[in-house]
Formats: sequence, C-alpha cells, structure tokens
Amino acid sequence: MNLEFFIAQRLYGTRKGAHRISRPAVAIAMWGVAIGAVIMIASICIIVGFKQQVREKMFGFGGHIQIMGYNSFNSAEAPLTADSTLLAELNAIENVTHIQQYTQKQGLIVANDEYEGVVIKGVCSDYDLSLIESHLVDGEIPCFNDTLPSNSIVISQAMAAKLKAGIGDRINIYFLDKGIRARKQTVAAIYNTHLTEFDNIIAFTDIYTTRSIHDWESNESSAIEIHIGDYSRLEQTRDEIKEVAARAADRNDETLSIPTIEELNMHMFEWLELLDQTVWLILILVVCIAAFTMVSGLLIIILEKSNLIGILKAIGAKDVSIRRIFIYYACFIIGKGIIFGNIIGLALCYLQQQFKIVAIDPDMYYMDRVPIGFSWLLVPMNIAMFIISVAVLVLPSMFISRIEPTRAIKFE
Repeated sequence: MNLEFFIAQRLYGTRKGAHRISRPAVAIAMWGVAIGAVIMIASICIIVGFKQQVREKMFGFGGHIQIMGYNSFNSAEAPLTADSTLLAELNAIENVTHIQQYTQKQGLIVANDEYEGVVIKGVCSDYDLSLIESHLVDGEIPCFNDTLPSNSIVISQAMAAKLKAGIGDRINIYFLDKGIRARKQTVAAIYNTHLTEFDNIIAFTDIYTTRSIHDWESNESSAIEIHIGDYSRLEQTRDEIKEVAARAADRNDETLSIPTIEELNMHMFEWLELLDQTVWLILILVVCIAAFTMVSGLLIIILEKSNLIGILKAIGAKDVSIRRIFIYYACFIIGKGIIFGNIIGLALCYLQQQFKIVAIDPDMYYMDRVPIGFSWLLVPMNIAMFIISVAVLVLPSMFISRIEPTRAIKFE
C-alpha cells in the first residue's frame, strides 16, 4: 500500500485522528462540498426537466418535422396532396415512428358577445392528442374523423375564460374564405398546457370541417406532421424525408417545404439553449465555493497537524510526500461530501418528480410545478467537481514546505 495513502487513511479513520483535527473545520469543508453537490444536481435536473417538458409540449403541437406546401409555410392556405405512396414511403423510414395529417384555418370565435382570434386545427382519429388529453381541465376529447363533421371543438382554458364559455356551450366560428363562412360548434373539452404561445391561438376540431371550409379534397391537407424516435438524428431523418417529398412533389406538381420543429419555433429553442449558459454559470460558482471551503479547511488541518508534519520531516520525509498525505486526507473529505450531496440532491429531486411538491408560476415558466429530469451528465459533473476540488488544494498544500521541524515539534 502507498505509504502516504496509508497515513492519510489512519488519520481520517481513527478516533484519535478525528479528535485531534478540528472537527468544525472538517465538517464545514465536507458540508460545503455536499451543499455544492446538492445545488449542482438540482440545477442540472431542473434545467434538463424543464427543457424536456417544453420540448415535449412543442412536439405535441407540431411533431418533429413537417411537410407542407411551400406557401403554407407562411399562410397555411396551400394544400398538400398526401397520396398513399407518400404516406407509405414516409412510414418506411427507419427513424419515423408516427405520421399524421392536419388541416388548419384561421377564424374568429364568437360566444356570449365575446370574440377571439383562433387557428382551428382539423385532425382525425389517427392524430396523436395525448398531450392535450394529459392536460385536460374539463370534458372529454371527442372522436374526430375525416368523413363526418363532429360539430365539436376543443379549446384552451385561456380561450374559454375570454369567451366565458364552458363544456356544452354552443359557439360560432367565422371564416373569411370566398366571403364569410360560419360553423356552429359545441365545446367538448378544455385544455391547458401552460404553453401560452400555443394555448392562446389553437383549437381542435375534425379535419372534415376544416377541409370543407377550404373546399379541399379528402387527400389534401395543410401539412403532414412526422414524429421520430431518435431526436439526435433529426437532420439525418429530415434529409431522408426530403428525398421522399421530392418524388411526391414531382408526381403532384407541387412545391413542398420540410421545416423542423426547431425552425418553426426558432425563438423558443434559442431561449432553451440560453438556459445551458445559466447552468454553467451556476456550476462554476458552486465549484468555486466548494473549492474555497476545502482550501480553508485544509489550511486549518495543516496548522493543527504541524506537530506531525515536524516529526515526519525530522525522520526524513520529503515535503512532496507530506503534501500527498494531506491531499489524500482532503480527498476523503471531498469524496464523503460529494456522496452525501448526491444522496440528498437525488432524494430531493426524486421526491419533487414523484409528488410535485414545489409549485411555480405557469404564466412565467410554462408549467405549474418544478420539473425534474435525470441525466447522465450528473456522472461526469460529479467527477469534474471532485477533480477540480482536489486540484485547487495543490497550492495551499505548499504551505507545508514552510514549516520547520524544530519549531513544529515544540508547537502544541
């Protein structure tokens, strides 16, 4: 066994060593590291959870990739011909997990002498409305299809509040298309995802109704939404979809656009990327504080063990060897602090994930509870925290070389 490691282990592990070394200094150093680890874990888990939930909500409203008529990229009025060949080729792409069509139309909802601008999104039975179902406030989502009008509509809680409408109320929707067209709909469900950019404008009805407003055929839609399995392969999958879409455009004499969800909601994704910079700033501050407490603790330990340092020097131990003893000793403290910090931090994050204890303002953060998402980044961040905390101790450990054996042995 390494001699320096053995001495450090005996100093740390024996009751005598624990008694001689200042307990407050060791405790402060250890809990400083532990608190730093707790803050690090909480910061990473909250940011990861926040980004995951916001992204999942955006994916629920628009998929990962869309195929749409070129003009509809701006106006949503140019139809896309979704023939069976196109749908079959899209389904054959390896990373594609689900495809769905929708037709949308801008309109004006009027109820109880109140009115609200809205984008009516027409969907059918194969459309994934799991996001809306998981955020229903009242009612049930009706069975939408593409052959018969449902005469039902799903609106957000924000819309319902502005229109003073509830479940079962009849509302009028007016569309400006070759004159003014109107449709009567019954409020079947009310949702609230807290993603205000979408909640404030999007309502859902059957695709048959929106196609009839456009006077489109049964195989024409505003766009095809595509969900993928591996998000890291977003651009690669888009390139494969482009090849399929190019053949469909040639067949149907159309010009198609294939934007990703990141391009359609660029400001949201740029904002999410800024959160990473905030996390790094927090982590740097946490590591600096933990390192400072360890430096202070190590200097106190060296001063209190100056008698031992003098004896070791007197019997021929070199300064480098003695420094290693105290750095090893500090490693035990840092390691214990990180372990305690991980236990506390992970436990708190798990409790928040399971029981949603801490609430936040949904108008500010797009959700009503602090989100938690565990990530493999916790492992390298713990390792990095340990290495940095140990590395900064090299400089204060040089103080050992200034201790003279004759004075240190007499020092009590």
